[in-house]
Amino acid sequence: MAALFRGSRNFLKRWNKNVDSALVSTRSMASKTQVGFVGLGNMGNPMAKNLLKHGYPIIATDVFPESCKELQELGAQILDSPADVADKADRIITMLPSSPNVIDVYTGPNGILKKVKKGSLLIDSSTIDPSVSKEMAAAAEKMGAVFMDAPVSGGVGAASSGKLTFMVGGAEEEFTAAKELLSCMGANVVYCGQVGTGQSAKICNNMLLAIGMIGTAETMNLGIRLGLDPKLLAKILNMSSGRCWSSDTYNPVPGVMEGVPSGNNYQGGFGTTLMAKDLGLAQNTATNTKTPIPLGSLAHQIYRMMCARGYAGKDFSSVFQFLREEEGQKGVNTPTD
Repeated sequence: MAALFRGSRNFLKRWNKNVDSALVSTRSMASKTQVGFVGLGNMGNPMAKNLLKHGYPIIATDVFPESCKELQELGAQILDSPADVADKADRIITMLPSSPNVIDVYTGPNGILKKVKKGSLLIDSSTIDPSVSKEMAAAAEKMGAVFMDAPVSGGVGAASSGKLTFMVGGAEEEFTAAKELLSCMGANVVYCGQVGTGQSAKICNNMLLAIGMIGTAETMNLGIRLGLDPKLLAKILNMSSGRCWSSDTYNPVPGVMEGVPSGNNYQGGFGTTLMAKDLGLAQNTATNTKTPIPLGSLAHQIYRMMCARGYAGKDFSSVFQFLREEEGQKGVNTPTD
């Protein structure tokens, strides 16, 4: 009889283990349901690719059909509008250039909220005004959906390698669900607080990034004029207290580093227009909060001037080229090998 009971217990343990394994497997399969993606530009395209690599079926759309071709060839389903995406997917990520684009994609005639399903999770990784994120969250809530802001840092390189940093704002109880997706595209996913705080963190980061890039460009230009080899100067800076991301990872001087926009006539990367836009957001929020940002304001002026002088389509590190041309040095050689 004792042997019979022991056998029964062992059978029940094995049965429970199999049931638990089946449940885990089912949850895992359910978590890989379709994910919507709106905005397949320089950042959105590689982000969506990384979701595909992690096994998530992608339903996507972009205002420029040609931006969808590569993702479609990789297996993504391409639809005509954000509303169509919302009709098919209950988890949607958006990556758009500006606040007006976000407003249109969410609340426009063919926007996500026209066909959004109740309980849907909407994650916006655009860099926009925090007040717009709050407006979109309120509009989504009325439709029974959850909106979170999750802007990114790291640029196109980090987007391609899946090493972005996400700054997330929204309901804390929804953070785990958002992190499941964002972790496929980033190395760091940080919860910042309620809706809008992710945008606030991103605006602060980009203001510092702009200031640092201008400082690096000025420093490198001064050193070159003093007769220093730019590669040697960069090496010294990067082992000294002046080291920063703009000097050691994204140097603005052509020929100093490989694989960065300065080595490709400032093509690709993070556009000057977008940096000017982000600095405008910083300026607006500083004005609203009565916060002094003298260097941030000067950086904003410089990038606005660059946009007006033909640099709008170039990477923001082209501020080095802009400064040299401003002082009448156009055509002055810098080492390129």
